[in-house]
Amino acid sequence: MKTIGFIGLGLMGEAMSKNIVAKFTGTVLVFDINQDAINRLVLQGAQAAISVADIAQRADVIISMVPRSEHVRDIYQKMLPYLHDGQITIDMSTIDPSVSVAISRQVNHTGAIMLDAPVVKSVPAAQKGELGIYIGGNKAAWEKVSPILAMMGNNQIHMGGNGRGLVMKIVHNLLVAGIQNSVNEMLTVADHYGIDKADFHKAISFGGATNWYLDSKINSLIAEDFRTAFSLQNMAKDVNIMKSLLTEAGLFLPGVNVVKNVYDQGMENGLGGEDFSATWKVVKHSARK
Repeated sequence: MKTIGFIGLGLMGEAMSKNIVAKFTGTVLVFDINQDAINRLVLQGAQAAISVADIAQRADVIISMVPRSEHVRDIYQKMLPYLHDGQITIDMSTIDPSVSVAISRQVNHTGAIMLDAPVVKSVPAAQKGELGIYIGGNKAAWEKVSPILAMMGNNQIHMGGNGRGLVMKIVHNLLVAGIQNSVNEMLTVADHYGIDKADFHKAISFGGATNWYLDSKINSLIAEDFRTAFSLQNMAKDVNIMKSLLTEAGLFLPGVNVVKNVYDQGMENGLGGEDFSATWKVVKHSARK
């Protein structure tokens, strides 16, 4: 594998691609609709591609990291005419699993192989190359590209066929959102009774309710600093994907509906661009109604 193509240089994609540029010994082609993002990667040692199709024609491994299902569909429609035997494409976006499965079938017809490989953790971990990566698709193909994924993440796990990496990502994020909602609710009770947030966090650490979300977000919650590491609107997207999965599976999980209501309210309140920990404001306000 001599050439890697990377499409999508947003907050996560730029950090992830920088690690590949720093660690890969071959050529790294990059493309984004934001020319400034491309320029920053070129300064790091990447080569600018002129289009998605350019990457599809030149790269052995193609990585995409974009926000939504429609963006992945658009990228792959532009790449499909140029994909061929021997190529492996890795979509690391978090999208609807059914969309990814449908695209993977189209890719198979070209002779290339597509993997879904969504990531967990946010920008600081992406910058350090410490993401967790869930892989769906051909296991032998994953084993070939595992060293490339290791440039971006320190944990990888193969979850099964196409789409199963994405299912696991949505399950993971909804578990985080459920823990987050419990933290927000109990923090609201503690706040009402005059227990400050720092003491709340210390007291929780003494028992079985210790959790990564509270540990990682306590300083932001104390300062009410909701600068974005992972946006509320991105988590709202994942919550809605889970609702689609439950409908598809014929499952009813009331806790998911509770979380969805919080995120729906956050979006209605214009908090979508803030960090997803800004749900604290939604829960705190709603508790006083």
